[in-house]
Amino acid sequence: MDCTKNSEQQLLFTPVKIGPIELRNRSIRSAAFEDMCPGNNPGQQLYDYHMSVARGGIGMTTIAYAAVTRSGLSFEKQLWMRPEIVADLRRITDDIHSTGAKASIQLGHCGNMSHPSTAGQIPISASTGFNLYSPTIVRGMRDDEIRQMAVEFGNATRLAKDAGFDCVEIHAGHGYLISQFLSPYTNHRRDKWGGDLEHRMDFMRLCIEEVLKAAAGEIAVVVKTNMRDGFKGGNDLPEGIIIAQELERLGVDALVLSGGFVSKAPMYVMRGSMPLQSMTEYMDCWWLKYGVRCGGGKLLIKNEPYKDLYFLDDALEVRRNVKLPLIYVGGCVSRSGIEKVLHSGFHAVQMARALVNEPDFVNRMAQGEERCGCDHVNYCIARMYSIDMKCHQHCTDLPRNIVKEIEKIKRRNAE
Repeated sequence: MDCTKNSEQQLLFTPVKIGPIELRNRSIRSAAFEDMCPGNNPGQQLYDYHMSVARGGIGMTTIAYAAVTRSGLSFEKQLWMRPEIVADLRRITDDIHSTGAKASIQLGHCGNMSHPSTAGQIPISASTGFNLYSPTIVRGMRDDEIRQMAVEFGNATRLAKDAGFDCVEIHAGHGYLISQFLSPYTNHRRDKWGGDLEHRMDFMRLCIEEVLKAAAGEIAVVVKTNMRDGFKGGNDLPEGIIIAQELERLGVDALVLSGGFVSKAPMYVMRGSMPLQSMTEYMDCWWLKYGVRCGGGKLLIKNEPYKDLYFLDDALEVRRNVKLPLIYVGGCVSRSGIEKVLHSGFHAVQMARALVNEPDFVNRMAQGEERCGCDHVNYCIARMYSIDMKCHQHCTDLPRNIVKEIEKIKRRNAE
């Protein structure tokens, strides 16, 4: 059945409640890192992008990623939640609201995916070790630091309320700090914070309890969580379901179901191939640039085949095991695909690349557009950790080597 042909079957443009808030439709801009915050402050470019998405018809747009402490920063132009930026964030949320959209902010801590020059200290994680992603030595957190970090998640939530956000999305997936405690790949502790999954969930419990206390039912609390870590030695779907069930028990308003580890299996999160020429073009570190180009990139970044709705099968299995609202993310690039997801029992959908390609994609769907123009070459991903996030289709001055790489990936995708 084509859900878009029968008005009685269309769900995308119907309102939906998530906790204490109601969205005008069931579309949410996913929390994809923008690199638009010079000095760790919300910049004009961040404002302009989210306003373009809000004016483009989105139900709620999510600003990403905001570190709850300086030690949670992984990049120079990343947002850091602190009282000094509340007024600037309030300007953004007020103007988002003026369009009829809601505003959300993703709160998290990158854990081991940082560097002393960015974090202001030796990066911290569940366990001591070495992270090739940065690369840097990593220190396991002390008991008092673990408890204080949960408090910082609550403090950041209060700041988000003061800044006028309708929702906070807590990042507990993708190999960030909460995920580093959850996963046996990064949690090798032998104390009460490690061991079996029941104990590995304790840090997550503390963080969520502090967030819910700070939210006080006045704003929605959504959690992004992994269904699978995406590699051998990490959590798999059975563990992902248990984590989802525990988050439901804790009382969060909704879950965003995702997967993958940025530092171990990045393309499991986003799917497709990583354009390594594009990625290294914008790197400042010369030895890392040439190491990636000379073969290290292919070893460290495994390609994952892309298909529309690539997380749906796993997400349906989670849907069968929990009752709380679920938000689907992963390959939502067409109206019919979105309707399929919504008719499968999901409250809303999140999109990122579709809205990088077309910030007004939601309005375009309302006017009859079936599919966005994203061609899944992942140029936006390759550049977003070095310079601002942008679709290659909107760039007019790309170097020749990048143009050739994009054309090669497009041909391979068409095969």
